[in-house]
Amino acid sequence: MMSNENKSWPEFVGKDADEVKSQLTAEGYQVEIKPEGAPTTRDFRLNRVRLFVDDNNAIVKEPRTG
Repeated sequence: MMSNENKSWPEFVGKDADEVKSQLTAEGYQVEIKPEGAPTTRDFRLNRVRLFVDDNNAIVKEPRTG
């Protein structure tokens, strides 16, 4: 279940983004998959996780809420 604190998942770096998205969505997070270096908005939301991926859909940056 989702908490009210900033959270990160370093263990997901290198994993397939679609699999991680399924897991985090089941935990109640809104997940966005974005290409590495893609622009993002500056608003902060504890229920959102962005997954930055390479050309192989592997996560390249530690996912975190925000």
